[in-house]
Amino acid sequence: MDIVKASKREKRAVLALEDGTWFEGQSFGAEGKSFGEVCFNTSMTGYQEILTDPSYRGQIVTMTYPLIGNYGVNPVDVESRKPFLSGFVVKEYCKHPSNYRMTQTLGDYLKKNNIIGIEGIDTRALTTHLRTYGAKNGVLSTTELDPKKLVKQAKDSPGLMGRDLVKEVTCEKPYHWTELPYDLNQPFDDAQGRSTGEQLNLQQAAKEAEKSRIKIAAIDCGIKLNILRRLTAEGFDVTVFPATSKIDALMNKGFEGVFLSNGPGDPEAVPYVINTTRELIEKNVPIFGICLGHQILGLALGGKTYKLKFGHRGGNQPVMNTLTWKVEITSQNHGFCVDQKSLNKDEVIPTHVNLSDDTSEGMMMKKKPVFSVQYHPEASPGPHDSRYLFKQFRDMVEKNS
Repeated sequence: MDIVKASKREKRAVLALEDGTWFEGQSFGAEGKSFGEVCFNTSMTGYQEILTDPSYRGQIVTMTYPLIGNYGVNPVDVESRKPFLSGFVVKEYCKHPSNYRMTQTLGDYLKKNNIIGIEGIDTRALTTHLRTYGAKNGVLSTTELDPKKLVKQAKDSPGLMGRDLVKEVTCEKPYHWTELPYDLNQPFDDAQGRSTGEQLNLQQAAKEAEKSRIKIAAIDCGIKLNILRRLTAEGFDVTVFPATSKIDALMNKGFEGVFLSNGPGDPEAVPYVINTTRELIEKNVPIFGICLGHQILGLALGGKTYKLKFGHRGGNQPVMNTLTWKVEITSQNHGFCVDQKSLNKDEVIPTHVNLSDDTSEGMMMKKKPVFSVQYHPEASPGPHDSRYLFKQFRDMVEKNS
């Protein structure tokens, strides 16, 4: 199946998939060639958060919403220290954005961070193709433009299965986190995108919260910054550790609970995190996991994981809380899933289920202070239906103290 743009543009780019499908468009951002699994995200806003989510390491992301870049980029709405994805695909890139918070265009941001972007292709056709045939390995190039050569290179490129991508995104050494969520009701007037009044409010809130802080360790498999902000807002004193940290490093400093973060790739490829999690469970340490953390927890409990056909990525995923029968609209980004049937029913109960395909979205242990969800309750820019889970974690840690 060959898909070619009808008109030629000045700066050409080609996206080729391993199955022979290819698209020609116009490049924006950096130039060169990059490889990754091609997937799609259905969010209408939040492209900067998507770009900087470490869970996208090793992937080329397609946005289904047609116009991207219209509000530019700012230094506040980031989820990590830099973009980690392999490429960015849009229908139409807005070259002249307008927003009072922006400091640069999306194209300039991609170029600065060496990320290749392509616009002008039929993203509806690409998304339909991925939904029908599944996520595919691909190559995005502005230098080599021969589709046949690129298809072959895509076929020869490594996929996500069995690859340890966590080591590429985790922090190098432990650090202490203190930042609270931003107050977006305040005007922005400083270089960091925060107002003087907001900064004073955050400082005061931090001082008040310090009196009742609970010390926890967060295992960084590719943690999003807004997760850390939500944990701090809930009254936790958070220290972030590299994913390779041993249990002694985590538990010898008086931590009362452990958070397992989101992250990229195949959960079975990080046995060192799985083993640490298993040891934490045996020691009855309170644990809360999100996304990859949910999958790692499932593996630590003796369960299995599998790769989804095209994954769940977007801000509009319906999830049923099977304990309350309430439906939450959730933000998600994952290509692997826990096989709920592989878990011991005497030890683990499902707590959340995806209403689109009945896959696992949450679980908890019956006799230990351990729970996790597959989706992102910290979601920024939204939705915010699931923020109660952070309070649930605090209540669980306090009860176990």
